[in-house]
Amino acid sequence: MRIVTLIFAILIASISIVSGQGIGSPGTIKDDGRFAASTKQLNQFFRRFNAEESPTDGNVRYYPGDSAYHSIPLRKGFLAILFDNQTSSINPDLKKEFIDSVLSPNYPRYINFHREGWLAEVQADFIHKGKRETATLILKLQPEGLGYEWVIDEVSFPPFKNIFNKPVGDEKDFLHPLSHELGFMNLRRAFEDSNSPEAFTESSFEPDYLTLFLYEMKQKNIRYETVTNVKFHFFQIEGWYFEVHQFNRPGFNTGWLIANLVKLNPGDKETIQKYIYDQN
Repeated sequence: MRIVTLIFAILIASISIVSGQGIGSPGTIKDDGRFAASTKQLNQFFRRFNAEESPTDGNVRYYPGDSAYHSIPLRKGFLAILFDNQTSSINPDLKKEFIDSVLSPNYPRYINFHREGWLAEVQADFIHKGKRETATLILKLQPEGLGYEWVIDEVSFPPFKNIFNKPVGDEKDFLHPLSHELGFMNLRRAFEDSNSPEAFTESSFEPDYLTLFLYEMKQKNIRYETVTNVKFHFFQIEGWYFEVHQFNRPGFNTGWLIANLVKLNPGDKETIQKYIYDQN
């Protein structure tokens, strides 16, 4: 709960309502057609963020050596339409500061599909002991052979949240420091007499919820149903965090767009990552 409160404080400090904006200046994209606003695939989000595709139909890819590759005017036009300009609460000044930072002539910043620093957050429905439950899966890319693969890094699953409530202080049971003289026969207290066997683990004990989740699946106690939502978290731009959601709605400002933006202070990155991983 402390983590949730702190992350909201960070977001509130950086966020306020942003109005829809028109786009258009020499050398940039004009938001006057469905192409300009619809970023249909996440891979296209990467290409547009970096200015690695054509601004007219997106069918032409730009590569190192092409005159338009990583063009600042082209990037500026693309970046302006990569934000949710209808429903998000991103401060216009914060947005401008971010774009200016990304487009810095001396230190331009790009996102890279194969580089660390971004995560997928997937909401999926499962049946657990006859009841539908929603799990949050955190996935990341890792090298595999000659390519890459998505792997599950963590899971948050509501039925597991109160399984391990380790007692503290006077409420915590323990094994006497002379238990070894009894051949640890008093382990009965941990395994038979206690409802909280985790009380007898070391103080730094952290349950592995992903292993528990996979074990329950292998035991057929959890059955996969469907994915209900996907979003992505980016930490690749130094000093910034942003969140990308998919917007399916009428109009032009649709597809994969930046929904949240935070300028990071010392310690903010770690706080947000802890919030994302939500260790049950």
